[in-house]
Amino acid sequence: MNGGPHPLLGCFLEACEGRFPPVDGRVTVMPPLPGGLECSVAFTGHAVVATSLPDQCVRHAGPDGFGGSLTPDFLRHLAGARGWIGVIDVTLAARGTGGPPRLQQLRGQEEHPRVLHARELRREVRVYGDERGLITLAQGLAGRLELSIELHRPEGREQGRGRSLLIDALTLVPQGQPVFAAVSPGNARSLRSFLAAGFVPLGSEVIIRPDREGPVVPLPEGTRASEGAPSAALPQ
Repeated sequence: MNGGPHPLLGCFLEACEGRFPPVDGRVTVMPPLPGGLECSVAFTGHAVVATSLPDQCVRHAGPDGFGGSLTPDFLRHLAGARGWIGVIDVTLAARGTGGPPRLQQLRGQEEHPRVLHARELRREVRVYGDERGLITLAQGLAGRLELSIELHRPEGREQGRGRSLLIDALTLVPQGQPVFAAVSPGNARSLRSFLAAGFVPLGSEVIIRPDREGPVVPLPEGTRASEGAPSAALPQ
């Protein structure tokens, strides 16, 4: 990388405009992310893998654009025997609404679990919120602007707090600017809040912090990362 934007950022911004990679079953291999991170991102019928592994090593594991780039075997192949593999999240996007900001920046939240998690994976983390909960805004995957949320009392009976907090958080982003979120599909309450606030799904993703010093974990003999899925060559 020469210090410019990571090429994956362009994929995300294009997807926000409704321009997705071709539905061809292929996998595009890109350089690793800053900070020692890597990732596998799945769009409809096409995947993008950002890694320091050589193309041939990625190709040998047999990923594809039909889900094979997110299988456990392939992700372990990317991460190495001792590498960290994050959860598979839904990739969501919305646009800022601008105007007067409806949330105040918070101080003294450095030890909050949501903030600590954001700082593990993101840069320039800012924290906002009110009595409903807190929001982080940060430079995240491939340099995109990312938003995360945590309610103070998620078990409360009051409905719509997450949605209203997210809608207010969009005023922190200039009007029309894309902002992204990564939400675990199992966290249905959070996912519903993002969708209700106007976020739309673009694909799915997982972040990896590789550690390949240990022994290589081989794939099962005679199998590929996605059994039964059509194979596809990776473009150079």
